Amino acid sequence: MTKKFIGAHVSAAGGVENAPVNAAEIGATAFALFTKNQRQWKSKPLTEENISKFKKNCKELGFSPRYILPHDSYLINLGHPEKAGIEKSREAFLDEMQRCEQLGLELLNFHPGSHLKKISEDECLQRVAESVNIALDKTKGVTAVIENTAGQGSNVGYRFEHLARIIELVDDKSRVGVCIDTCHGWAGGYDFLSDNGYEESWTTFDELVGLKYLKGLHLNDAKKDVGSKVDRHASLGDGYMTKKTFERMMKDDRFNELPIILETPDPERWPDEIKWLREEAGI
Repeated sequence: MTKKFIGAHVSAAGGVENAPVNAAEIGATAFALFTKNQRQWKSKPLTEENISKFKKNCKELGFSPRYILPHDSYLINLGHPEKAGIEKSREAFLDEMQRCEQLGLELLNFHPGSHLKKISEDECLQRVAESVNIALDKTKGVTAVIENTAGQGSNVGYRFEHLARIIELVDDKSRVGVCIDTCHGWAGGYDFLSDNGYEESWTTFDELVGLKYLKGLHLNDAKKDVGSKVDRHASLGDGYMTKKTFERMMKDDRFNELPIILETPDPERWPDEIKWLREEAGI
């Protein structure tokens, strides 16, 4: 029985209903998408046609909501230190959560945010958790999934301790989770390549955060060395993490029954990358 569900962040150009079709074309069994234009604060609401066609395409093509990991807009900063910035971000995040609700989706992946060097890291993490609480209180059925960051600039979320702190402050623990991006983790200082580093990283994650909160993976190689704090994705095997890291992850039962999403830089290679990962997973 299939235990690994592998795909990529596919285009939803022309309507969200096109995302499952694009995912099926690359041999995916999971996928990510933007439910609106990720570089605009406001987008047109989803139409009844968008919603019904999306659900129909997912059903016909065999995509369960459990393995679909939508991503929110890059503009949103739920830890914003200023009143106007955080209010705008919270409004936009709620809209994203409501779109997931409309589409029958169970997860929404987001970057935790940035302190912009105006407040402390912990104050920023507290603001992120408060933002999540506000959105969860106004929605049903959608889990807010925190993505670890590479630690560029003033971003929080690059240490497992940061993720644990946000979860600690979220009221409804049943609707919060984590997505680990391998490139971001590597850039943040977690050695997923060496035998000891790999085991230590995931054991530390389980101890600090808890594997029960792991809701998805972004599988990306890294163009910069471990601990660089530079977010530069590479195709699998083309970066510092080498194919060995991903071979090992495909054989690791800790990552069964999760959406495993490629955000590698060359979409032309996604079908081959997915095929190779499936072979390594024995499916």
